[in-house]
Amino acid sequence: MRVRQASQGLWFIGVGGAAAATHAAVFWLAQRAMLAELANALGFAVAFFVSFAGHRWLSFRGAATGVGQSLLRFATTALAGFLVNEIVFALLLRGAGWPSWLALFIAMAVAAGQTFVLSRYWAFRA
Repeated sequence: MRVRQASQGLWFIGVGGAAAATHAAVFWLAQRAMLAELANALGFAVAFFVSFAGHRWLSFRGAATGVGQSLLRFATTALAGFLVNEIVFALLLRGAGWPSWLALFIAMAVAAGQTFVLSRYWAFRA
């Protein structure tokens, strides 16, 4: 059981890293053309599909839920994570005057912890 949990954790980190890199790349490309908060939302939207596919078929591949049920639950989980991400991002960017990249990194890290817990114990669990 511990080997499975360790494997699951490693896959979660790898998939999360790929999704975070996707999110950051889209943000970087889009922030020149729109408000930083909108670029953050666009990055999230694109990265969502990387995240779902990776977590469904790698991190939580033994999930007892169907794809449709997992997608609905994960979308709810991801949106909750994004809400936290966007609040932290806006507070750090606008409220504290942090650089956009640093604010984005911290916001994504905070949301990642929440997403793991909700994914592990709800989204991909029967």
